[in-house]
Amino acid sequence: MLVALKPSLNLISLYTGVGGLDFGFEAAGFRTAVAVELDSVACSVIRKNRKWPIIEGDISAVSSKKILRVAQLKKREAALLIGGPPCQPFSKSSYWASGDARRLNDPRALTLKEYLRVLKDTLPHAFLIENVLGLGYSGKSEGLDFIRRELASINETTGTNYSMQIEALNAANFGVPQLRERIFIIGARDGRQFRFPTSTHSPDGSYTSGDLKPYLTSWDAIGDLAADADDHSLSLTGKWADLLPSIPEGQNYLWHTARGGGEALFGWRTRYWNFMLKLAKDQPSWTIQAQPGPATGPFHWRNRKLSALEISRLQTLPRDLKYDVSRSDAQRLVGNAVPSALAEVLAREIKTQLFGLRKTRSDLRLLPNRRTDLPSPEKVMSLPSKYRFLIGSHADHPGTGKGAGALRRPRRVA
Repeated sequence: MLVALKPSLNLISLYTGVGGLDFGFEAAGFRTAVAVELDSVACSVIRKNRKWPIIEGDISAVSSKKILRVAQLKKREAALLIGGPPCQPFSKSSYWASGDARRLNDPRALTLKEYLRVLKDTLPHAFLIENVLGLGYSGKSEGLDFIRRELASINETTGTNYSMQIEALNAANFGVPQLRERIFIIGARDGRQFRFPTSTHSPDGSYTSGDLKPYLTSWDAIGDLAADADDHSLSLTGKWADLLPSIPEGQNYLWHTARGGGEALFGWRTRYWNFMLKLAKDQPSWTIQAQPGPATGPFHWRNRKLSALEISRLQTLPRDLKYDVSRSDAQRLVGNAVPSALAEVLAREIKTQLFGLRKTRSDLRLLPNRRTDLPSPEKVMSLPSKYRFLIGSHADHPGTGKGAGALRRPRRVA
């Protein structure tokens, strides 16, 4: 039996960040009754843009009673608990850095435990957890197994029947102009099974696999913005800064390998994929990074960094947001966010499936409009002479587990 809810569909938000999830749920008719966030810069941005009650601090030091009190809710009254516990222990970068991640044994994984502590203490009608793909890697399911065990314990001790459905979603498949894959876990207190939505967009736009629309592109998202050519804060820095103009739109450093179309400056796949990665106007953006290095893309097709407004657009955050923070802070906050339009898709389905409310037929509020004025690609410049000494024969990457970094790591003893 579906529960009776307040018309505002109140939710509790943990690890809110800049509010990527919340904005999507807001667009679908939910209301953030309380947001818990440690980052003071994120809290200041939220306060400038929304009147959500905020608890600023480490969630491990915030009691569930305080969360309910600030939200003006009682136990079992919240419609939803949402949040994306910080993902470092399960991220792919952890594998790159150390060969494997400590995952659930990493102290940073305590954030997942705190989320489930609040779930147990507040007992919302439904919950949503967002995390990186690494949470669900084959053979590395410690995080998912932990969530299953904790839900079983909660159900046993409180008499609830929380379900748990898991799906990996690519934001671009739902109209977001960015290729960004994440794991989502959704469950309902009454055991109701959530069915994840199917894709609405496809990469080729051929409509061959159902009534799918073509991907929305970077140009759709930011083509109307000024060029920012005179903003020197967006200029690239570092030893590779002058290399980017010699790489075509949609390409990365692989252009300058023996298998690419440029000069053989690097070995095939010997660098990170996003090294010297450049947006293409006619394609979605690649994943926006939270703390990119000086040579880490994606970069603008005009050979510069993306502005705070541009990355916000590519993440489909509301267009009326004001940041008033440094560009690096904006990059960190927006890069860590969930694309709000994808959150809106899920929120609409949750309203219909888990709360029995009428399905919304209108278009998504947070998706950009498709543009019809796509210009030609930017001109590719010749290779600067300063890099010509690198031209030569370079070994390709030897394969998974055989690279220089893997060979430097100590072998595990069985």
